[in-house]
Amino acid sequence: MISRKLGLGVAALALLAGAATIAFMQGESVSKASAETADLARGARVYAEYCASCHGANLEGEANWRTRKPDGRLPAPPQDATGHTWHHPDAVLFEIVKQGTEALAPPGYKSDMPGFADSLSDAEIHDVLAYIRSRWPAEIRARQAAISAGQGG
Repeated sequence: MISRKLGLGVAALALLAGAATIAFMQGESVSKASAETADLARGARVYAEYCASCHGANLEGEANWRTRKPDGRLPAPPQDATGHTWHHPDAVLFEIVKQGTEALAPPGYKSDMPGFADSLSDAEIHDVLAYIRSRWPAEIRARQAAISAGQGG
């Protein structure tokens, strides 16, 4: 059981490192772009249409989101301050929404999180992420901004 958990932890770290590398290589300044051009009203609409069915109308996520379902996949995590979304840099969050978790994860990793590249524009993805961030307390927003800036948290 411990080795399985360790393996899952390593897989999650690899996912995040890969996504961060992709974003860095693309030279994407996700934090700056979304902060300067965010349309929070559109972000709220996009969230309601594309995200709320899994992540909850109030960003609360699915029940028992840290416990794997019978199919081995994790439930949708909260997007509010109680979840782990704010632990990730903006560039990683952008890539996960755009490509889906499986596209960024090690081979064989399964997730219900789809990519929205065919449904949402980059601007809509920036807006929905800005909307989610706007719902976090100021301290959490500051910590996540520091993570996005590469300063840790």
